Amino acid sequence: MPKILIRKGKREYIKELGKEVTVAKPRYYYVLDPTKDYHTAEGIVAKKDLNKKDGTIVKTNTGKEFVVFASGFVDDYRKIKRLPQIIPLKDIGLIVAETGVGKQSRAVDAGTGSGALACFLGYHVKEVTSYDIKKEHIDIAKKNVKELGLKNVKIKNKNIYQGIDEKDIDLLVLDLPEPWNAIGSAEKSLKVGGFLVSYSPTIPQVMDFVNTIANNKNFIIIKTVEVIERKWDVYQRKVRPKSEGIGHSGFLTFVRKIS
Repeated sequence: MPKILIRKGKREYIKELGKEVTVAKPRYYYVLDPTKDYHTAEGIVAKKDLNKKDGTIVKTNTGKEFVVFASGFVDDYRKIKRLPQIIPLKDIGLIVAETGVGKQSRAVDAGTGSGALACFLGYHVKEVTSYDIKKEHIDIAKKNVKELGLKNVKIKNKNIYQGIDEKDIDLLVLDLPEPWNAIGSAEKSLKVGGFLVSYSPTIPQVMDFVNTIANNKNFIIIKTVEVIERKWDVYQRKVRPKSEGIGHSGFLTFVRKIS
């Protein structure tokens, strides 16, 4: 099982400078193979220390201290192989929260890409089926599913515009160039009360999807939203937004099947 090495940052007051300065930066290391010594910028952590009880403080050969513990799903998830564009966690979190999917839910997503969304949903729901037409995407996604140990995620090489094999599903997420072309497939496969979510990077895509589905009596549009993540630096009473952060990633349109 992979391990995490982590330490807090440390600040000290330097009398000669008349101010506090950072003397140790926060560090985070993901150790894929704890059966071997792990090399860091602060020295080497011996393999015997990597396998100590979670929460143990271990030292590198240069005396730097870290806390060691077993990785969790989100740690492993952040290390999967990714294609250039994926749905980020801030948007995935909203999909899960707004649709309320859980351990009894069945979900479908398309296109698969690197399988990031399918994998994350797989950790939360009963089963996930992901559709993509590109073999290179499917190969990467299957590898990620295997590395995360997910037994409930299936990847299919099929065009979802031409239909969905699964019926009475609770959630369908579309990350496609033309999501409006999958509305017919969604209509046949979603159960009444199920959710359809379209994820698109541009406004014209949103417009075409919303305008198409607005004319379908079997669906009701809930909302279209954009999630902006803004990080902040907080130290004592010095608080300010960070200059970097995730801005626009995509627009989420939430729809529900009503008949």
